[in-house]
Amino acid sequence: MTVLLFFVILGALVFVHELGHFISAKRAGIRVDEFALGFPPRIVGKRIGETIYNLNLIPFGGYVKIYGEDGDSESPLEKGVPHSDAAGVVDPDHLRRFTSKSRWIQALVLSSGVLGNIIFAWLLVSLSFMFGIPSSVDGRYSEDIQNPRLMIVDVLPDSPADKAGLRAGDVIWMQSETNVFTDTDAEAARGFITNAPGSISVWNTRKDGKEAQAVHLVPEEGIIEGKKAIGVSLDTVGTVRFNPFRAFYEGALMTWDLLREVTVGLFGFLKQAVMGQASLEAMTGPVGIAGLVGEARVLGFVYLLSFTAFISINLAVINLLPIPALDGGRLLFLAIEGIFRRPIPVKFIRTVNTAGFILLIAFMLFITYRDIVKLL
Repeated sequence: MTVLLFFVILGALVFVHELGHFISAKRAGIRVDEFALGFPPRIVGKRIGETIYNLNLIPFGGYVKIYGEDGDSESPLEKGVPHSDAAGVVDPDHLRRFTSKSRWIQALVLSSGVLGNIIFAWLLVSLSFMFGIPSSVDGRYSEDIQNPRLMIVDVLPDSPADKAGLRAGDVIWMQSETNVFTDTDAEAARGFITNAPGSISVWNTRKDGKEAQAVHLVPEEGIIEGKKAIGVSLDTVGTVRFNPFRAFYEGALMTWDLLREVTVGLFGFLKQAVMGQASLEAMTGPVGIAGLVGEARVLGFVYLLSFTAFISINLAVINLLPIPALDGGRLLFLAIEGIFRRPIPVKFIRTVNTAGFILLIAFMLFITYRDIVKLL
């Protein structure tokens, strides 16, 4: 189920990205020759109108083939014959070429995939608000919280809680040798653990529908300086649910916050990389993301929606990086052409884009290898 969900989410993210390119190109009057999910070889395909729609075997990506986007080394534009091919035959679709449009329209088509991912994230976050999204009582929506409960939000590796099987997302209540704790206040719960005279029993209820079960723990010194602890981070978490109108408004605000935070985080990472201080430990590839999908699935449908929105925002920001083969790299070439008022040689663009694509694939394989090593 986790693998299936991973490919469904990946397909949805690729689809909305390429759909953004497709719609903007069509609206601009540019011919679209192919719309494909995945990379060849082809599994199934069908021509509808002037466009071929393909479903390909390799699932990690997709593309839209836009007429004239990659240029043509034999282009009549380079030979001074603007409406004819190299043999002098008039091209009936010369006005529907990507390069026949203004640079502003070209930039819009190139950036529409990113816009598609952002809109998709907004839709998912808005749906999360309509279904009921978990939120801390100390957060932005403290006045809208319903059904507050004491929840584990993180578990330290190799701690008593980790060894006992407690997990992030567990809703808990506790009992010591002398007292029962059923409050939902996280600060009071931390004090209860610290001051427990001996072992404590923790009942945990999980999002996957499992019944409450008890685990017995002994708080230890050294996990938190000067205090006894069991190795969990606790918070009072409730549910925030809005009507559709407010859900889409709050969804827009949260999507903007996510976009800003992801952008700041990515550029902070790139700054550290330039200074030689970056660590790849926080990065993950398809295998690691599949594992996170599994964790989100266990926590519940709303968590899965929110996680997909977060990945969609990440995909949007990464695609805007000025790296060849990404949308940001193509936008960079377009900006250079606009500054110097002359086209960049097609062979150079193709060579650089191919090299960039190879490097990206190699980097993805490296990260995937690291993810597999972690699992093993």
